[in-house]
This record gives sequence, C-alpha cells and structure tokens, in this order.
Amino acid sequence: MAWIYLAAAGLLEVGWAMGLKHTHGFTRLWPSLITLAAMAASFWLLALALKTLPIGTAYAIWTGIGAVGTALLGIWLLGEPANPARLAGIGLILGGIVTLKLAG
Repeated sequence: MAWIYLAAAGLLEVGWAMGLKHTHGFTRLWPSLITLAAMAASFWLLALALKTLPIGTAYAIWTGIGAVGTALLGIWLLGEPANPARLAGIGLILGGIVTLKLAG
C-alpha cells in the first residue's frame, strides 16, 4: 500500500507544481486553493508512505515523479522545448526512479 501512496503523492506533486503556474504568485484565489490542497494531499500521502518505506528511497522517487511529470507536461501543454538533452535528462531521472524502486 505504501507504494500506491507514494505514486499518488508523486502525481499530486505534478498537479501542484503545474498549479503554481496558474496561481500567478498566489494572487488568484481558486487556482491557489487547489494548488495548496494538492500540496497538502501530496505531503500527507508521502507521510503515509514513509511509515514503511525508507526516507531516501521514498523522497527521491516522490521528487522524481514530480520532476518527470512536470517536465513532460511542460513540454506537452506549455510548449517547452523537447530537445535531445532535455529528453535524455528526463530519461535519466526515470532510470533512477526505476532503480530505486527495484532496490527498495
């Protein structure tokens, strides 16, 4: 169950990271409230996962899911560049996530 909590926490991290763009520095009420709710839920699920998973593994995977997901959505939804170096970096992060999952 801890891995499910961790995966959900990572996906919520993507949600709040993308939400930050829409808050305009927390000057827009509804995007700000949704972003803050996603942050709280993400941290809560991470805390639940940490009851049984090692902190180093769980935190690295949580941030990795957030980084990869946010980078991919930035490319797909926001028109950010998808050059070979950037895609290779995303691939390296994914490789690290998979390695940590297999090792932990």
